[in-house]
Amino acid sequence: MKSLRIALSAVALTLFSTVAFAQSDAQKSFDKIKTLAGSWEGHVTVTPPQPEMGDGTVTQVSMRVTSRGNSLVHEMKGAGTPEDPARYDHPVTMFYVDGDRLLLTHYCDAGNRPRMTGKVSADGKTVEFDFLDVAGGTQYGHMHHAVFTVIDANHHIEDWTYMTPGDKPVHAHMDLQRTKDGGGASGK
Repeated sequence: MKSLRIALSAVALTLFSTVAFAQSDAQKSFDKIKTLAGSWEGHVTVTPPQPEMGDGTVTQVSMRVTSRGNSLVHEMKGAGTPEDPARYDHPVTMFYVDGDRLLLTHYCDAGNRPRMTGKVSADGKTVEFDFLDVAGGTQYGHMHHAVFTVIDANHHIEDWTYMTPGDKPVHAHMDLQRTKDGGGASGK
């Protein structure tokens, strides 16, 4: 009986340490994304070209840590676009840790909310998000993949993949620079 208790304790300890490692990996990925808090601006390139998706235009991205550090709000809009979400595309994305996963939920102008799971690269410079599921209709398409690459404290790249109806991918590449009012590397 004593050996059974010892064996069960060893199994429980192994499971706990595995979960703790996974949580630390999710937290590590989230901590990397949080370094991007601040205001950003840069050009968008869309492949294949899609003028209605802002190809060749300047976009503004705002990222803000909220909820006592438990989430990051990412908002994007075309530079010079009025603050009128009923007429202009201003998608919002939320990043947060859920158990052992870093999650992204994108609140899209297509009327749906895809979720993706993220993981930081071995070199610590990139966080890549893979599609998990989507709530809401997909008749207009949905966001499917995202990659955030940190070049330095004042420069990062975002690559987003949107799946159009019929599962045809459209890639948006944003090369972003921190704006002067964008705060430091921590966004404070």
